[in-house]
Amino acid sequence: MINKKVSNVEEALKGVSDNMTLMLGGFGLSGIPENSIAELVKLGVSNLTCISNNAGVDDFGLGLLLQQRQIKKMVSSYVGENDEFERQMLSGELEVELIPQGTLAERCRAAQAGFPAIYTPAGYGTEVAEGKETREFDGKMYVLEHAFKADFAFVKAWKGDAAGNLIFKGTARNFNPNMCGAAKITVAEVEELVPLGELDSNQIHIPGIFVQRIFKGETYEKRIEQRTVRQRS
Repeated sequence: MINKKVSNVEEALKGVSDNMTLMLGGFGLSGIPENSIAELVKLGVSNLTCISNNAGVDDFGLGLLLQQRQIKKMVSSYVGENDEFERQMLSGELEVELIPQGTLAERCRAAQAGFPAIYTPAGYGTEVAEGKETREFDGKMYVLEHAFKADFAFVKAWKGDAAGNLIFKGTARNFNPNMCGAAKITVAEVEELVPLGELDSNQIHIPGIFVQRIFKGETYEKRIEQRTVRQRS
């Protein structure tokens, strides 16, 4: 059996250095690799290009890396919950590439599958398509988008085993599956790390072939990005 289990987050992030391109799973604050992000802050690596649906909030998620000026470029779909992101973008401190959400997901999936690029109708005729190859298929125009190239992908799952098989829970099954195997090294942090054979093979979302390192996360805050409650009568 190939054992991909590592003892802690420090071991899981060995090899991460300045100027790398990183993928980070999650949607809003749901399913973000909290332990890996905290370790990136601790390591102090800089000039990072981060591919993630969003940039967290001011004091959590990728917002922690933004606070320390560790990110030079964000490749994202939605960034409206982070004031520091806005400040850095408008001041020119932070390079930003905004991508339609479906295109972001498919560029991850193309990298995962080993495809060099995809054609998508999203963004044709807009600024998104400027400078890119376009092509007509069956009377409809499409934009050529290249697969991402990343050094590390950090994902968060509910359960996993030593072989790297993963099960996601609820809305945490967002961009995480598409990022598995989409980088040179995929690091999975899980809430529960179970013995091999304990996971129901019919319930596994991502097979271990897409994961190089797996560890059990120590703590998870699981913050709610926008909490809305019904007024008491």
